[in-house]
Amino acid sequence: MTKTAIIIGATGLTGGILLNKLLADSTFEKVTLFSRSSVQVDHPKIEEHLIDMFALENYSEDFIGDVVFCCIGTTKTKTPDKIMYSRIDHGIPMAAARLSKKNKIDRFIVMSTMGADSKSAVFYNKTKGEMEQDVLRFEIENTYILQPSLIGGRRAEIRTGERFAKWMMGTFNFMIPKKYKMIHPELISKAMLWLSKNDFSETIIVSKKIKEIASR
Repeated sequence: MTKTAIIIGATGLTGGILLNKLLADSTFEKVTLFSRSSVQVDHPKIEEHLIDMFALENYSEDFIGDVVFCCIGTTKTKTPDKIMYSRIDHGIPMAAARLSKKNKIDRFIVMSTMGADSKSAVFYNKTKGEMEQDVLRFEIENTYILQPSLIGGRRAEIRTGERFAKWMMGTFNFMIPKKYKMIHPELISKAMLWLSKNDFSETIIVSKKIKEIASR
């Protein structure tokens, strides 16, 4: 039986790679996208909704599918205002989870980050930790939260601090413990695709496990 996938954040690095994998996968007959800007991909499987992402809950009738992939996220450089940052990294995934529960979508896969902790003194980690807690409160049957370390690959926008961190991790990779090693978005998207079709024993999936799943 063919399925419908929903992607939140398909214009991002990992979301874009995941989109291409879903379009090439015969398991999925339809890929519904919700985003602020177009992915600019012409494909018969794609149904694209260009919306105000802070009003996602107004699109309940279109939010129908078998699995939701939430790849949304911003950075301090791109979104310096903490309130807006929280609305994106916390509010949008929570709204997507709420709609998934409402519309009986029983598989929800969301990207978080290594170190996510609702009690953290670091705002970024605290926000991601609070997002994880709130997503889990909806008790969607198959919820998977991915916590990758620093994500490699080339982004459309310039992130100077992130670029330096990638250079450091690449240069001193041999000294970095496995769980902190940089991970490529290709592996994250492979793991997400696998999780969309298979059950896994853990809800919180760290970088090492993401890599293991991607190799299956």
